[in-house]
Amino acid sequence: MPIPERKDLKPEETWALEDLFPSDEAWTAALEAAKAYPEKITAYAGRLGSSPETLLEYLRLGDEISLAFDALINYVFRRGDEDTRVAKYQNMTAQAMHLITQITTAGAFETNEILAIPDETLEQFYAQQPALALYRRHLDTIRRKKDHVLSPAEERLLAQAGQLSDVSENVFSMLNDADLTFPDAVDSKGEPHALTHGTYIPLMQGHDRALRKSAFENLYGVYRQFRNVSAAALSGQFKTLWFFANARKYPSSLAAALDGTEVPESVYHNLIDAVHQNFPAMHRYVKLRKKLLGVEELHFYDLYAPMVKDVDFTVEFDQAKELTRKALAPLGEEYLSILEQGYQNRWIDVRENVGKRSGAYSAGPKVHPFVLLNYHDTLNDAFTLIHEMGHSLHSYYSNQTQPTVYSDYVIFVAEVASTCNEALLMEYLLKVTTDKAKRAYLINYFLEQFRTTLYRQTMFAEFELKLSQLVQRGEGVTADVCCDIYRRLNEDYFGPDIVVDEEIALEWARIPHFYYNFYVYQYATGYAAAIALSRRILREGAGAVEDYLGFLKGGCSKPPIDLLKGAGVDMSTAQPVNDALQVFDRLITELETLCQQTNPCQ
Repeated sequence: MPIPERKDLKPEETWALEDLFPSDEAWTAALEAAKAYPEKITAYAGRLGSSPETLLEYLRLGDEISLAFDALINYVFRRGDEDTRVAKYQNMTAQAMHLITQITTAGAFETNEILAIPDETLEQFYAQQPALALYRRHLDTIRRKKDHVLSPAEERLLAQAGQLSDVSENVFSMLNDADLTFPDAVDSKGEPHALTHGTYIPLMQGHDRALRKSAFENLYGVYRQFRNVSAAALSGQFKTLWFFANARKYPSSLAAALDGTEVPESVYHNLIDAVHQNFPAMHRYVKLRKKLLGVEELHFYDLYAPMVKDVDFTVEFDQAKELTRKALAPLGEEYLSILEQGYQNRWIDVRENVGKRSGAYSAGPKVHPFVLLNYHDTLNDAFTLIHEMGHSLHSYYSNQTQPTVYSDYVIFVAEVASTCNEALLMEYLLKVTTDKAKRAYLINYFLEQFRTTLYRQTMFAEFELKLSQLVQRGEGVTADVCCDIYRRLNEDYFGPDIVVDEEIALEWARIPHFYYNFYVYQYATGYAAAIALSRRILREGAGAVEDYLGFLKGGCSKPPIDLLKGAGVDMSTAQPVNDALQVFDRLITELETLCQQTNPCQ
């Protein structure tokens, strides 16, 4: 099917950005008003330690600015993602980001002045002005980083350089989303199929091996043409991270990234070590896939193919919404009522259109969340919907429960609610599915979630770590280096029963998350936590649900490890990862047994 233009979409399947601003003109007026903030901030320079009232005023001004830009940024980013080719929204985004840089620069004195307040004086401030107690954790978090704060002049210079830190990601986005086009994939009958970011995975999930191979080769054939500019953009990203980490006296880019979310580095390394220890389970799965597909050689374009015969799992959007309602019923009526608000009030931009940003996400502004999808009526799309609505309800609960200063949850817990929703959907589908072929299909799908989330995202995390270490040693990050590292990782993770195709060595060039500052490991840790949480919810009921909703409402009011402990999961250890991978191993055995008994597989 041809990809429609934006103007041809059904209005009810587009998001209601008018809930942020009724028009571009209203946004422009709000941006003009926000231009007063740098001067307002500067008026507090040299005064934060003068009195509790002054400090409180300044912190409240910060909340006001956060709320203003919550709307400004979300509106222009969402508009820009509707069609990445539109220069108007690129320009509006640049204006907003420029103002943010000005505001950050104007407030460069903040951290130094807060650090300069003696402990005894700050305690007196709390006693004299009780309203300041709201900001105690916020101020403690700032003061905790004393060793990584520079002089006022240096802080101002780093703030001014902040705008440059987005250049690599912007180059990647313009190349990947706006400029790259791909030749049609051709099926076994010689029929062409449109190949885009949105159609690639659905094509790879089909039974037609010739079509999968064509899509795989055509996609990476284009990336090969641009591998050098892709490597330059990625090199720039890791050099930028190391510049800021080194400037702030962190031993590594990883240490700087994780310190920002109060996550020990040991969590990152424990994840990689635990997955390495569980390589045999993944190698066993790859061997089973090769056997069930009945191929002499298993290739990477075979990894997404279903191993079950003649199973139609087309899931139209309305069906997907109904599935989510049933799967999430264990979370209670309140949760379901908020979910329904999202469905009825146009929180979701459903379909792919020409120029639309690829992939899917949930953004969580105060007014209500917004979800971008590129929905193509597959089972994977249904899981994407419930995943993104997990993010959305996490944002909704945090925004509604926490004051502005604590309403944004940190990225370490960002993937927990989304993947918990996915796990609940899978448990529901397995519970109600009696058809053996469909059950085998679902188990295979569940196994694929483990492969693509716990194993693959950990592989991504290890790739990031290796590139950051190269940069810190002063070595070059070239296309050949990236391909060599990525190829070796695929060999290690997937084992001897798959052909490591030349094309897969280029996969790094199309992954946007490598520009998110050590983000991807949290998909894996979040998935491990989600498996534990979903099983506790289904096993223990109301008490576990209460703990889980408490976690969703927590924002960043506590360190993320503590928030998860309150929900019943201790991510400071490798135990949740090992437990989840034991589930993976048991599922492989179940699929083997099911296919031996009923032969529903290829």
